[in-house]
Amino acid sequence: MAKIEIIQNQKIEPHEAQEILKICPFGAIEWKDGKLDINSGCKMCKLCTKQKPQYFQFVEDEVKKEIDKSLWKGVVVYVEHTYGDIHPVTFELLGKARELADKIGHEVIALFAGYQIQEKAEELLHYGADKVFVYDEEALKDFRIEPYTAVFEDFINKQKPSVVLVGGTTIGRSLAPRVAARFKTGLTADCTSLEIEENTDLSQIRPAFGGNIMAHIKTPNSRPQFATVRYKIFSSLERAEEAKGEIIPCQIDRERLKSNIKVLDIKEKEKAKYIEDAEVLVVAGRGVQKEEDLAMIEELANLLGGMVASTRPLIEAGWTDPKVQIGLSGRTVKPKLIITCGVSGSVQFRAGMQNSETIIAINTDPNAPIFDVANYSVIGDIYEIVPKLIDQLRQKKIEEVPAI
Repeated sequence: MAKIEIIQNQKIEPHEAQEILKICPFGAIEWKDGKLDINSGCKMCKLCTKQKPQYFQFVEDEVKKEIDKSLWKGVVVYVEHTYGDIHPVTFELLGKARELADKIGHEVIALFAGYQIQEKAEELLHYGADKVFVYDEEALKDFRIEPYTAVFEDFINKQKPSVVLVGGTTIGRSLAPRVAARFKTGLTADCTSLEIEENTDLSQIRPAFGGNIMAHIKTPNSRPQFATVRYKIFSSLERAEEAKGEIIPCQIDRERLKSNIKVLDIKEKEKAKYIEDAEVLVVAGRGVQKEEDLAMIEELANLLGGMVASTRPLIEAGWTDPKVQIGLSGRTVKPKLIITCGVSGSVQFRAGMQNSETIIAINTDPNAPIFDVANYSVIGDIYEIVPKLIDQLRQKKIEEVPAI
């Protein structure tokens, strides 16, 4: 990293030190025990190097030695699971990995770690994996961060993959940073898109600066390249009838699987219905004027057999539960139908729902950003349109009831 260095640091007389301290407009130069020092307030404006070059010099960034990218091959997907039950984000990542790998002529590799999971590994071969590396050890029965990190590190050291994709889940967000740190490489969290160049550099794309820009982040001088991606961002491939590929059992020194965490008991959490799993969503936005008016949104959702979701302003107002928020700071969804009611459509919100199959947007503002991603745009007041939709759906329900 570039920095200002002190060239000579002999004892300096007080009167001379006072003149030197006045140079820095940020107060970054200090005089302690007769010697000069530079604190964290330095902005590297270089005034000191120009006015007192006998004391200060600017040191450029060290040129990092380029790595041999040809030694790093393969696009890896970490297989997230609960006791062998594979999380659907894994299949979505395999679909994207297949796309990236085909572009650079690499293999798609799945890393599967757990206990008594050998039989479950074959399923991954139906979804685009060329190879599945399986670490099947009793010490990996329960997820504990130390042994799983050790397995991940062992795998990368042996296989040297170019790209590693991890689900943006609770487990993925704890595991990926630890592994990336061990290899002193970059990690981009919650990517909304991924692209790859012919030289295998991965462009990890995500909103930045409050969603005002889409940042393309690269780690050209480090391997592997890590990225986490949320559930429902990408699409999985259709399941192939024939399993094509290879399952490779792996061994690791069991001493490395020791953990300071001991699992005493496991209690299954009561299953709740999440908006990520809903096929129909009706979203309440800032256009909803009162908390009581959410009843209208809920009725529409019930008539369609769906769930109510909301945007961040309603969460902050305390009207809806954070579990139903859509967006980068909430949840990512991909329903068959989504109806947004009074939602303007910020970048963060759109990133969380733009992959929905059919998007119907209702808003009074014809220039609302939500209309940029909507399949059907309805310009109007939700207080006029939603009740009419409800009446139409009620009538349809009545007509469908058979006569006795």
